[in-house]
Amino acid sequence: MTEVLFYHLQDMTLERVLPPLLEKSLERSWRVVVQAASEERADALDSHLWTYRDDSFLPHGTWRDRDAAEQPVLLSIGNDNPNGAQVRFLVDGAALPDDAERYERVVLIFNGDDDEAASAARATWGDCKARGFDVTYWQPDERGRWQRKA
Repeated sequence: MTEVLFYHLQDMTLERVLPPLLEKSLERSWRVVVQAASEERADALDSHLWTYRDDSFLPHGTWRDRDAAEQPVLLSIGNDNPNGAQVRFLVDGAALPDDAERYERVVLIFNGDDDEAASAARATWGDCKARGFDVTYWQPDERGRWQRKA
């Protein structure tokens, strides 16, 4: 059964949250697709993942790369799955794919300070429940550690 995790960003940025979540996925030997809502956002994330830490980087590519199918983490703006990912991250309002049940895990990261993003996440939650997915909701505590709330 597909797990769908909702990560509610509060007073934190996607750039801060995404790399550690991707690292955990790679530690589990999962292949990942990160779907952004625009080419500009995907390009910004691409740059960030190479430089987010001085002592490390995340191996990744974009949908434009000839070797996209070989990438452990692939940044995309489409609904396809060229690298055979088991995990799909949805950022900046990217929609739940029609074939969400083909993934082990879908991670929807939304900005809790944006009423429209929060409303869209609630609607997606309802859709996921109706489709029988195992859904969980995560929110940071006062120290920024993720806590399961539902």
